[in-house]
Amino acid sequence: MELIPFIFVVVIVLATIGLGIWATGRSKTASDFFVAGRSVSVFWNASAISGEYLSAASFMGVAGLIMKNGYDALWYPVGYAAGYLFLLLFIAGPLRRFGAYTIPDFAEGRFDSPTFRKVAVTFVLFIGFFYTMPQMKGAGVTMASILNWPYWAGIVVVGAVITFNVAIGGMKGITIVQAFQYWVKLFAISAPVFVIMALTGHTGLDAAKTFGDPAVTPRITPGAEIKIKGKAAVPANAMSFAASEPTLITFPKGAILSKIGPARKPEPGEDPITADALVGHLPGLQYEASATAPPIPGNAEGYTCEPGSVFITKTVTVTKGGQPVMKDGKEVKTSAKIEFDQPAVVSLIKPGLKSEVTDASDPEAGALAPNTSPNGKWLNPFGAMTSKWGYPMLYTYSLIIALVCGTAGLPHILVRFYTNPDGRAAKRTTLWVMVMLGAFYFFTPIWGVLGRTLMPVLYANGATDSAVIKLPTLLENKVLGQVLSGVTSAGAFAAFMSTFSGLLVSMSGAFAHDIYGKIIRPGASADSRLKAFKIAAIGVGFLSIVLGLLVETFDIATMVGWAFAIGAASYFPLLLLGSWWRGLTRYGAGAGMLLGGLCSVGAIICSMLLDKKVLTWNVSPLIRSLMEQPAIWAVPFSLLTMVVVSKATAGSIPANVRVKMLRLHAPEGMGLSKDYVND
Repeated sequence: MELIPFIFVVVIVLATIGLGIWATGRSKTASDFFVAGRSVSVFWNASAISGEYLSAASFMGVAGLIMKNGYDALWYPVGYAAGYLFLLLFIAGPLRRFGAYTIPDFAEGRFDSPTFRKVAVTFVLFIGFFYTMPQMKGAGVTMASILNWPYWAGIVVVGAVITFNVAIGGMKGITIVQAFQYWVKLFAISAPVFVIMALTGHTGLDAAKTFGDPAVTPRITPGAEIKIKGKAAVPANAMSFAASEPTLITFPKGAILSKIGPARKPEPGEDPITADALVGHLPGLQYEASATAPPIPGNAEGYTCEPGSVFITKTVTVTKGGQPVMKDGKEVKTSAKIEFDQPAVVSLIKPGLKSEVTDASDPEAGALAPNTSPNGKWLNPFGAMTSKWGYPMLYTYSLIIALVCGTAGLPHILVRFYTNPDGRAAKRTTLWVMVMLGAFYFFTPIWGVLGRTLMPVLYANGATDSAVIKLPTLLENKVLGQVLSGVTSAGAFAAFMSTFSGLLVSMSGAFAHDIYGKIIRPGASADSRLKAFKIAAIGVGFLSIVLGLLVETFDIATMVGWAFAIGAASYFPLLLLGSWWRGLTRYGAGAGMLLGGLCSVGAIICSMLLDKKVLTWNVSPLIRSLMEQPAIWAVPFSLLTMVVVSKATAGSIPANVRVKMLRLHAPEGMGLSKDYVND
């Protein structure tokens, strides 16, 4: 157990609970619980929104994704921040002037349709639960990194603490907590970077220079023992090896393999490659360059490696019809991808050119890091992340659309604009949020570059999401390293606690105010809705913990991107057209939300199940890319559906639509603005 990081985590948890309890005394009315009494100042609301928005994906996931995929992952911090420009220009002011408690309130009030509220509240829950999963993974990864707890323990601790805070304090309670947590996160993401760069001699520019050779792949520490997960953690149970040189793989404690196949995904028509062509089984550590390693038996499925067994990977030419496959005038090569059936420990090293393995103390003896790409792909667009299905441009634009439009479609963020006193304050708040987010996201790419430079061993076992927590431990001054790791651990906890708080408020409000107070028991008293809010918070918190246990193998930032894609295909079209086009009808808005939103949800779930190999469909690369990043087709589909259906049902436009549009856009000084919900 790492004692100092644990102390930092305990302090941030106790501070969170203490602030929540203190704020409880200020939460008396329904308005306090749902919209903090509509009295939060610009600075504090901007801090709270930034604290809520900077989730585990921002604090840990972006750095990990940049470390893993390089240039392509930069779209995540850019998209996360740029989305607020859409909010500033088109949505923040009108949304606040409408004066609801929740976004389903807006949906019902804008179209005079209680039925439409049911459609809208469904997507609050879809988006909310998709967003809670990466927060839960962040909790599990952090506690596993600093305390060696099992993955589930961190999830249970964070889930319980935040559920308690939200249940007792509601929106007013967490506003102060989230504002405090933004400044904690900004310090935690920035200060350790300067210390690490100063003491290791590595800066972002140094790293780019060091890895500037496009053919070079980072090397891991020679002989380091690496813990690999088993089949239950698919696809994180695999190691894909570089084709540029062989790698010696030692199994100190033995291992059971589930499969050996080519690291490069075969394309249609290419000749199959057998396991014995990819990996040889060596008797001990003796290896000579001229030697031919004996093949492993059969296809290696279920193959048991005895303790001390040694494999060596081979380089294979990809063929089609017996002829080499060519690309850019060169033969296409591949090496092995080994998948493990059970958790195992492996040691990797570069084979020597003599009769014995090169001295492990020699840095050049380190094996090429598996599960990553050479610098040529890592430093340039259209690398491993966007090119994995063969359509990098489509994947990139779809990701950008999801992030930019999805920011304007996240209910737990949008509801915070109802806490401002008026529409002008909401727009000023959005401007300050952009400044605060820009300051934070300046540092996340630096962490990713330092991770690739200083700790490439994280590639081997798929632990790049923990780079922010692990990197400080490399410092020679171990106490200082533990202190900095404690700072980043506290920042990580602040990240997923603040975001999870906002999500719980949003989803609990949907249950208590929209489902219970408007659908099940219309006209329910404020006290009964408050009781429903607290019960809903406990239920949502429990379900979020369960869902978090299922997503250990997915990248944190990728999962958040999926929540953004769902928001972009459902709420963004509703709010954009609902705020600016008087011709939008409830039938058009409902059809667009349902078709665009549900299609994107279905595509993402199927993509997740394909990744986990629960589904074994033979899907073309184009369809697979569109399933994993659905925003490029789901957002236009939703918008077009809303326009077409609204044109066909023009007779159902609310009779007082002009009055409503004035309420949405007229300056407060004209006296036309009136809160839709005011109790």
